[in-house]
Amino acid sequence: MLFRVCLVVSVFFLFVSHFANGYDRITGKPFASRSEVIAQNGMVATSQPLATQVALDILKQGGNAIDAAIAANAMLGLVEPTGSGVGGDLFAMVWYAEENKLYGLNASGRSPRQLTADVFTEKGLTQIPKFGPLPVSVPGAVDGWFELHNKFGTLPMSTLLTPAIRYARNGFPVSELIAYYWQVNAERIGHYEGFAETFLINGKLPQKGDLFKNPGLAVTYEKIATGGRDAFYKGDIARIIDAYMKSQGGYLSYQDLSSHTSEWVEPVSANYRGYDVWELPPNGQGIAALQILNILERYDIEGMGFDSADYIHTFVEAKKLAFEDRAKFYADPEFNAIPVDWLVSKDYARERQALIDNDKAATRVDAGRYEGDTVYLTVADKEGNMVSLIQSNYRGMGSGMTPPGLGFVLQNRGELFTLEKGHFNEFRPGKRPFHTIIPAFVTRNGEPILSFGVMGGGTQPQMHAQIIVNLLDFGMNLQEAGDAPRILHSGSSSPTGALMRDGGYVSLESGFSEEVQRELMKRGHTLQREVGVFGGYQAIAWDKQKKVYIGASESRKDGQAAGY
Repeated sequence: MLFRVCLVVSVFFLFVSHFANGYDRITGKPFASRSEVIAQNGMVATSQPLATQVALDILKQGGNAIDAAIAANAMLGLVEPTGSGVGGDLFAMVWYAEENKLYGLNASGRSPRQLTADVFTEKGLTQIPKFGPLPVSVPGAVDGWFELHNKFGTLPMSTLLTPAIRYARNGFPVSELIAYYWQVNAERIGHYEGFAETFLINGKLPQKGDLFKNPGLAVTYEKIATGGRDAFYKGDIARIIDAYMKSQGGYLSYQDLSSHTSEWVEPVSANYRGYDVWELPPNGQGIAALQILNILERYDIEGMGFDSADYIHTFVEAKKLAFEDRAKFYADPEFNAIPVDWLVSKDYARERQALIDNDKAATRVDAGRYEGDTVYLTVADKEGNMVSLIQSNYRGMGSGMTPPGLGFVLQNRGELFTLEKGHFNEFRPGKRPFHTIIPAFVTRNGEPILSFGVMGGGTQPQMHAQIIVNLLDFGMNLQEAGDAPRILHSGSSSPTGALMRDGGYVSLESGFSEEVQRELMKRGHTLQREVGVFGGYQAIAWDKQKKVYIGASESRKDGQAAGY
């Protein structure tokens, strides 16, 4: 999730020098943190080295990519509770080599059926709170694991969860970055009942290098390993969640958990310069990346150059247009007829592109008129299966609601509803909220090319588009595409009801030249310095000619790509 350290500056370019983040490398781009990882038999890229190693071990034991992804996700729920866990939701895409087919899974949960909009009105609320019992929705991650496992898995679930169980009982050393995020979360949700007992060590926050144990999570994982998904949704775990939420004034119930189902969905694609880029349909925001790319394809991005005002301006303006549609249309398709095909069409992109002024930043744009913290991981195996999986509690450690003895916190994804009457994303009981977490995949001529993702809230579609542009327009390799300085526009209209009225603002990572920043300001862009908001990237590519996997991982996080 996003934790911002913001500093508004009057003259932004004074703070950033050209290629300030460069390395003294013999080969490759100066901003690349390392070379790509290359291996034949399997590849794993996750945001935490211990999780990467767990997944590799599963592959070496004969498990496939789906098995390894589940094991890695379980491990991440332990070692990165600041962004993931079984109290949250999950989305995935699976390239299943045996069928030469890409599958999509929406394992997001629904709002409590006993929670109505009248509750918020009675409490005098005009928007759903960030924390506490009211934004809690059904956690879908565990059901997602079993949907993936039942359809594609090979090893027993007990084998997949054993490494995380052992680490939960014996402990793992906390990294510097996670210790920082832990503190941030504790400051805002640490007062809720159950949090301190679960996530502190003798009443103190874990520090870098401290050994953290989570016996409650070990027990939860053991129950899931032996009792299956029903152990979570219909057994003691569900009963404990039900009782705890009632004690906290919440509405998530045993009935909500026991009736939960995931959904297999058809991924949606747009072709960008000969490559099919795949995202999942709403209630997620993935198609925003496709909308951005459809507009960018109409420009000579390569000719503009990476470090150019023309490219950054064009990208930001395309993003503004896509995000207006995101604010209006993206929601649970069970409650709305969402015009996905129209939104990702080339004809619609042509209409939207005509609204971009090449010399002036837009302060307000409208959606099209239609008639009618987080973890990302990817795994590939020797059989050619590839998994693109993202999982999250939403705001770091979620709502703060920490049921006793279970070892995890419940998500606050329900915050992303709006209380605006008639809005596509209007709160309703039993409805899935708008979702930010999105996995991505790329094929060419019906064959797998790339599995990738970038975690980080509303950052994600922007970074998905930038990764594709870096690879296809600017000719970067897989690691360079992730390490390259990033562009982030903030302040667009939102599915929660907020409207962009002033054009928002642009944040640029270190590496863009002062001249470019001056030119952007001349065109009317507001520049603002931010740190820690540019996402976390993992990727695996398949080289058909050389028959090797290429892995890359995020230099901004604790990530590791490794193969064998």
